[in-house]
Order: sequence, then C-alpha cells, then structure tokens
Amino acid sequence: MSNDTNGNDPPEDAPDAPDEEGELAQEERQGREQRQEQEQERTQPQRQGDQSPLADESDRHTDGEEPADGLESVSGEEEGAEDATEDESETGAGNEAEREENDVETVDDLGSTVEVDPGVEIDEEIAEDDLLGGLQIDSSDDITVPDRLVDQVIGQDEARDTIIKAAKQRRHVMMIGSPGTGKSMLAKAMSQLLPEEDLQDVLIYHNPDDENEPKVRTVPAGKGRQIVDVHKEEANKRNRTRTILMWVIIAAIILYTILSASSIILGLLAAGVVWLIFRTLRQGTDTIVPNMLVDNGEQRTAPFEDATGAHAGALLGDVRHDPFQSGGMGTPSHERVESGSIHKSNKGVLFLDEMNTLDIPTQQKLMTAIQEGEFSITGQSERSSGAMVQTEPVPCDFVMVAAGNLDAMENMHPALRSRIKGYGYEVYMDDTIEDTPEMRRKYARFVAQEVERDGRLPPFDREAVEELLLEARRRSGRKNHLTLLFRNLGGLVRVAGDIARAEDRDFTTRDDVLQAKDRSRSIEQQLADDYIERRKDYELEVTDDGAVGRVNGLAVMGEDSGIMLPVMAEIAPSQGGGEVIATGKLKEMAEESVQNVSAIIKKFSDVDLSEKDIHIQFVQAGDGGVDGDSASITVATAVISALEDIPVDQSVAMTGSLSVRGDVLPVGGVTHKIEAAAKAGCTTVIIPKSNEQDVMIEDEYAEMIEIVPCDNISEVLAVALVGRPETDSLVDRLKSITDSAFDQPVGSNPSPQ
Repeated sequence: MSNDTNGNDPPEDAPDAPDEEGELAQEERQGREQRQEQEQERTQPQRQGDQSPLADESDRHTDGEEPADGLESVSGEEEGAEDATEDESETGAGNEAEREENDVETVDDLGSTVEVDPGVEIDEEIAEDDLLGGLQIDSSDDITVPDRLVDQVIGQDEARDTIIKAAKQRRHVMMIGSPGTGKSMLAKAMSQLLPEEDLQDVLIYHNPDDENEPKVRTVPAGKGRQIVDVHKEEANKRNRTRTILMWVIIAAIILYTILSASSIILGLLAAGVVWLIFRTLRQGTDTIVPNMLVDNGEQRTAPFEDATGAHAGALLGDVRHDPFQSGGMGTPSHERVESGSIHKSNKGVLFLDEMNTLDIPTQQKLMTAIQEGEFSITGQSERSSGAMVQTEPVPCDFVMVAAGNLDAMENMHPALRSRIKGYGYEVYMDDTIEDTPEMRRKYARFVAQEVERDGRLPPFDREAVEELLLEARRRSGRKNHLTLLFRNLGGLVRVAGDIARAEDRDFTTRDDVLQAKDRSRSIEQQLADDYIERRKDYELEVTDDGAVGRVNGLAVMGEDSGIMLPVMAEIAPSQGGGEVIATGKLKEMAEESVQNVSAIIKKFSDVDLSEKDIHIQFVQAGDGGVDGDSASITVATAVISALEDIPVDQSVAMTGSLSVRGDVLPVGGVTHKIEAAAKAGCTTVIIPKSNEQDVMIEDEYAEMIEIVPCDNISEVLAVALVGRPETDSLVDRLKSITDSAFDQPVGSNPSPQ
C-alpha cells in the first residue's frame, strides 16, 4: 500500500512492474537505440549547448533525478511500446527520405527571385504594357500556387529574405507596418523554414515531497503519449483490483452484520469507513499518472503558436483553481497545470501581433523566458485564485516574431525590444511596391492563391484579374505603384467570388468585381457615403456663374470617399486690430494652414489688413470638422477673391496645400477628390503639379472633367477667377511681388498631407 502514495521517486513510470526481461527484448532495444543514435547524428544536428533527448533517451529533471522509463517497467505493455517506437523511427526515416526526394529547393536556395509563374507562357513583348505582365492565361485557374508559404509572399522581398535568414540562424524578428501587409503569413512561413530539431513532449509529475512544486520531465515527441497510456493502464489495474476488494469487504461486513444480528447502523458505518479508505487510496493511485503538458506526437514541423491578444495565463501558462484543495478530495496539483503559448512553441515560432497590448509585467516575464529558454508555470490569472502551485522550469526555447503598427513600439518594454534587436532583426513592412511586369504577374498569382485558400470560390477570368490589378493601383495612392495591403484586397476577392458563386457561375467576372467594390466597403466607408448622400439634398448647387469669395474645395471622408467642401470668405471692418477668423471645427493642422494663407495675403494685398477682419467659413464641414491642410489654396483663393472683389468660377474645384511663399504642395487622396468633383458637376479641377502622377480616376470620369496641375498660387488664380482683365492684372501684380518665390527652384516637395 505504501507504494501507492509514499514512493520516494514519484515520476517512476510503473512502480510494481516486474524486472524480468528476455535477452531477445534487450538486444532489440539496444539495436533500436543504436539506430536512433545513428539517425540522430546524420539528420538532427544540434546547436551548441542543446540536449538531444533521442541521443540517449535521457529524462530531464531539474533536480538531477532520472525516473525509470515507463515503457520498460510494465512487461505487458513493453513489446507494443517498443514496436511503436521502432515504427516511429522507421516512419521518421522514411519521411526524411521522402522530404529529401520531393523538396526541389532548400532554405539556402530560397531568395527574392523564386519563380512565380511556372508552366505559364509569358509574352515578353507586351509584358511592359500588359495589365498582367504578359501572362497568357484565361483564368486564375491556369496559375500554379506554390506549396510553401514563403514562396507565396508577394512584394515584401526584404522582409522575406530576413525571415529566411532568421529561420536558418534561429533569430528573433520584429516586423512593423500597416495591418494586412503579410506579417502573420511570414511568421507562419518561418516555422516551416526552421532547421529540424528534436521536438519534445513535456510531462508534469506529482511531487510527493512538495505537492505544490510538480516535477517536469521532457521526452522525445510521441513518447509522452505512450508513457501516459502505460501509467493510466497501471492505475486502472490497481483501481479495478481495489474496487473488487472494497466490495468484497463491504459485502462481508453486511453479511456478518445480518448473520450476527448486530446493529445494522454499525454495519453501514463500518462499510462507509471502508469506502472512504479505498477512495483515499484511489486518490493516491491517480497521482502516479502524469499530466501531458505539451504533446508534439503528431507534429511534423516546428510548432507555430499565435499568441496575439493572449492574456498572461494563456501566454505564460496557468494553474486552475481547485475549490477542494484540502481534505484529500481535490484534484492533484500537477493535473491542474496548463501550458502557455511559450511552452507549446518550444523549438518553434511564437507569434505576437500588437505587442503594445501586453502589459509591462507580462513583457518582463516574456523577456525572462526568452533569456533562460525555460519558464516555471504558476498562477497568472483569476482562474488560479488561491493556487500556490509553481512547477519546475518548463522548456520554452522558441523564436519570437513580434509584430505591430508603428505605435506598437511606444508601449514596448525597452529591454524586450533590445533583446530582439540584439539577437535578431527589425523589419519595416512596405505599403506599396513599384508596378513592374513581374509584380503584376505576382498579383495574378495572389488572386489564384486566395481562390485556392478559400476553396469555395469560382476561378477569376482574365478580365476580373485585370480589374483587381487596377484596384490595387488605385489603392496604392501612387503612380506606378501597387498596394501591399493584401488583407483588404483579399476581402475584395472573396466578396467578388461569393457573388459569382451565389449565381452558380463557373467563373468570377469583371462585373462581379465591380459589384464587390461597392459591397465590400467598411462600416466607416458606408457611414461616410451615407452622410455624403444626405448632404446632397442641402448643398449649394454648382453653377456656371462666378461668385465672389466662394470656392469649391475638395476633401476625403472615410477611406476613399471624396466630398465637395465649399469655402466662403468675407472682409469686414475691424472693431480692433485686424484678425483672421476661421469657423468650421478646424483642427490644429487646418488652423495652421489658415495662418500660412494669411501670410501670403498680407504680402501681396494693397488693403490695410490692420483695419479689416477676414472671416473664413468651411461650409457644411460636419461634426468631424476639418483636418489637414489640403484646403489651403481653396482658402487663399476665397480670401483673395473677397479682397479684390473678383468672382470665382463655380464650375472649378480645387485641392492643394500652400506654403508661406505661395508654392502649391502635394496632398493625399487626389483621385477620390477628382471623382467627387466630377460627380458634383464641376468641369475643371485644380490639383498640385506634384500630384499629377497620382491620378488614377475611373474611366467613366475621365471625359467628365479637366484636370489642371498648378505649381503656385498665381497659376491657381489664373484658372479659378472670372473676369479676364481684373484677373490678369491681379495675377501680374502677384507675380511681380512674389517673383523670387515662384521662379527659383524649391527642390523636392514634401510628402502629401
């Protein structure tokens, strides 16, 4: 009975197993061990300082103990267990040979020049001008999708090469960039590229010396499940024997009570005492069954754990609360231990997106796990309330891939970032990439990848793929560039495919993509479009006549909804010192742009502004107000029109920032602003000269509106003001005053605002 509850070496797999073994079984085991050692030396190179569980099948204990192997301690299960182990070795060797035969490339062969269109004909003569880079395909079904994730990555060549290097050397990586640029895909690809290592199962054993400090044991992957099964079978045998014995004793007590005419109550009391004794013994038997903490028995590649948004317990491991911790009725402490993502990703990849969502204490513990390569499990959450359990250190030798937006670095622990930077790489993810024939072909393959990954979408015909490529150009916001925000573009692919599938068609067409562009709008975009539609009922009509002090400005709401934003200016006598008053819920940048405009007006105007107040109103700005300085030339034109009493052509709309010297600077969203002007009935739109290359309007708007690029405010006024003699005089006077500002080169323009 003492063996059940008071053994000195609790992790021993089968305390009552017989010791006799046949010579044949010993020879078979020795031969198996030799074959495993040879296989280990040939295919499983170890990093310096690493321990290989397969080399000598040694069991790891932090206190130096080596519990007996459970597979060798129960003769009834031994032969089957050995056969399973041999089969696993042979299967592993077979898989290794198969991988060597099937893999065309190795990690060393991978680079940024992986072929993207094997087996597809390419017409190089038309590749430069063709939307699909010369690909001769009828549909996305003609394009072969690579098997490995690393070959499916598009556009992020620098990040891709960094991941390959980091995987080869087992380095940590931090990827920073906009959502949807492929960070999680690269992290998954890294787990497939990691060098082969001995994956391990982790078992937790009851510690009879201190039940609140369970013991940890690591064994080769696949062996842990066998050990647990052997222990369970042994425990079941004991429990069955004890159950039979218990009922025999209880039956004897009851029979004795009846035959001896003793008190029935005393008999039942004695039977209850016997039941409690055997129940307690059963509890002791259950403690010999280890808890399978990490099971890699079916894992064939390095583990990949996405711990994004995980709380401390899910990330670092946890211990469940047990309300019956005393009185012998509770669950053994080692059975309440739960592994965290850092332990499940041992020998693999731990992916953490939005690092700034982790609190500082959790980041400190994560840093300790990275540094030590092992981390003890203890209560980390409210579920472990009252639990005093803390295990021995559990292995967690993982490669961490941290990701996030630019703001993710602000709340990141400096020491954790230093550890990543000191022992790995930092990568910034691109938002756009140059529009080349090769990239267009890769975009066609991207459509094929999305169709294959979804598994339910009809293939896209050639025109549908071309329309998606045009949309990628538009979403980039830059001439001769393509967007790399693939998550949103992939959503467009799926919506278009769903439309075609709902109509039970064999292919997804261009019309489906056009419908999907409207249906796949975000909630913010739908709200913006609804607001614009409602405002049309009340906005001032655009006419062919001129109006003094009124200019049609342009703005962007949501992600890509253009909107007309009229600006009015009025000059009034000042009651005190002259000032510029702007209304319309202007935010900081918009207020600064108004001040810049006032500098230009003061420089050229003949009017004494110290006696005048300039009132500027952003009409129908809405609750969101005005942000940014893209209305600077609109404000300047309105004020100059009011000062000089020269009308502004109301068929003209404009957008552009303005420097204090009168230079027209680039802005963002020009494509959507031009389309908004066309929808509103304008015939001419003024944009910054430096934004000319960013215009990618839909074909339906190209003939509706004339686009006039301008470099300075005098060019803007020449187009916008009505009344040629007055306008010519004003423009000539403005040029003569600011000639040095306009004629001298100003260098490269800053980025669009």
